[in-house]
Amino acid sequence: MNPMFEFRNVSRSFGAQHVLNNVSFAGQPGSVIALLGENGAGKTTTIRILLGLLEPDGGSARVFGLDSWEFGDTIRRRVGYVPDRPALYDWMTVDEIGWFCAGLYSRDFIPNYRRIVTQFGLQLSKKIGTMSKGMKAKVNLALATAHEPELLIMDEPTSGLDPIVRRDFMESMIDVAAQGRTVFLSSHQIPEVERVADVIAIIKDGALVLWEPMDEIKQRTRILTVNAVNGATTAPSLPGQVVHTERHERQWRFLLRDLNEDRLDVLRSNEHFTAVEIRQPTLEEIYVGFMQGQPTAE
Repeated sequence: MNPMFEFRNVSRSFGAQHVLNNVSFAGQPGSVIALLGENGAGKTTTIRILLGLLEPDGGSARVFGLDSWEFGDTIRRRVGYVPDRPALYDWMTVDEIGWFCAGLYSRDFIPNYRRIVTQFGLQLSKKIGTMSKGMKAKVNLALATAHEPELLIMDEPTSGLDPIVRRDFMESMIDVAAQGRTVFLSSHQIPEVERVADVIAIIKDGALVLWEPMDEIKQRTRILTVNAVNGATTAPSLPGQVVHTERHERQWRFLLRDLNEDRLDVLRSNEHFTAVEIRQPTLEEIYVGFMQGQPTAE
């Protein structure tokens, strides 16, 4: 299956700051892909390069098989895009801005747009300039999705929305993917991302440190907690890849990948360690571990 979009060894700098460093990935049709990272990690730069709004210093980006920089106008007409800082005409009403954008799309745009804004609880006659940040975010979401794009790209799309609307919108992304379309979003709402995403990408300091299906992440990742006794001052040797380590007095806590639980019997029988516990972490715990830790080989 041809990817819906892809990065090939993309790098981008702003002066002396390296925002993206040799990043490669591919997003498949019919999936919800979430890009996670701290502010300044390169998430918005990644999206702008995909849309052809920013030229990479090295490598290339492609959407629908088209080079993003060369065919940016064509790509942007086919995708739905919600920027992190949307710009709307304050003097227009909700309905007028729908009509303004409708000329770019098919005749289904207006009825779809009106249906979506009504679901969001917005009045068609309300002026954009009198709306709250959350209400403006709803208008942008409606404009981006009313033409039912093959690819929906969103940069912090639910910022400013109340929890119920935010949850309902995020879960609606599952229906979009079920229709064979693709969603690529960056978000700080990690618990909600965990409920809807098929693939998780984590970017740190311009490098892609994880790109993996959610099911595989949960299968491969564990939190191991052990208590040290009898004067133990160093961490135990562990049968797995240590992503992050924390210590609170006598308790050690490890985020591990590919843990071989069969080999933990040696640790349990060690007189220096007790209360060995294993559990599956949340996505937020995995994210924090990758942000704070430095993965090492076994």
